[in-house]
Amino acid sequence: MGLKNFLLKKMVSARMQGVPKDEQEKMLALIQKDPALFERIAREVEEKMKSGKDQMTATMEVVRAHEEELKKLMS
Repeated sequence: MGLKNFLLKKMVSARMQGVPKDEQEKMLALIQKDPALFERIAREVEEKMKSGKDQMTATMEVVRAHEEELKKLMS
């Protein structure tokens, strides 16, 4: 396992405490399939939060905007 994958796995584990390990692994696999998409999503969520939205609202809006791309990754 490369350093990048190791760090990514640790970050996912830290952010998803309380989520079953198999779900964490699924999320990690999606991130590894298209890391650029998830970087874009993270940046867009940050931008919306800076404009005053709470994290949940910002995340839901961004995920909806990228719904088609996420569906393609999951299939």
